[in-house]
Amino acid sequence: MIDYNSIIEKFYTAGTPLHEVLMVHSKQVADLSLELCKLLKGRGVAIDEEFVYAAAMLHDIGIIKVDAPRIHCLGNEPYIKHGILGAEMLESMGLKEYALVCERHTGAGLTLDDIKSQDLPLPLRDMTPQSIEEKVVCYADKFFSKTHLGEAARDIETVRKQMARFGEKSLARFDEMHALLCGCEPQPRHA
Repeated sequence: MIDYNSIIEKFYTAGTPLHEVLMVHSKQVADLSLELCKLLKGRGVAIDEEFVYAAAMLHDIGIIKVDAPRIHCLGNEPYIKHGILGAEMLESMGLKEYALVCERHTGAGLTLDDIKSQDLPLPLRDMTPQSIEEKVVCYADKFFSKTHLGEAARDIETVRKQMARFGEKSLARFDEMHALLCGCEPQPRHA
């Protein structure tokens, strides 16, 4: 497994409020991701648990470059870019697979149509999670807030309502991940 702590320490100063936000949120996402891995393995799905845990710890590394003072982010970029910025940071270190997790975890993933129709300041390409590992981290991330740090995981209906705010297609992608990862029927399409 890679040393995700040393990677984080290249960009974040331990003991700062921003470092705490990143570490507490990422640890919550990583722990839930590991639980999901165990469920999947119990159903015979091959998944790299070590990769998933490290990727979950690194998925939000790009928040240092965004402007979100509420969570101690004092950069210049819009928050929607934190995934792609994190991907660039990790790619520069030769960590392409981890970079893809960063890029593809926003919302329930972002399609090229989402980016175009919402005029998002992102590269024009599909940014939806493709591998099972990417889907695990993307899904687990939706259950924890960086603004309400350390709170218990949100319940599934709260997460579905949040996803529905971004449109029916976003909710459908989330529901598909839920069905795949939790081994249950897809949720009904009403929020």
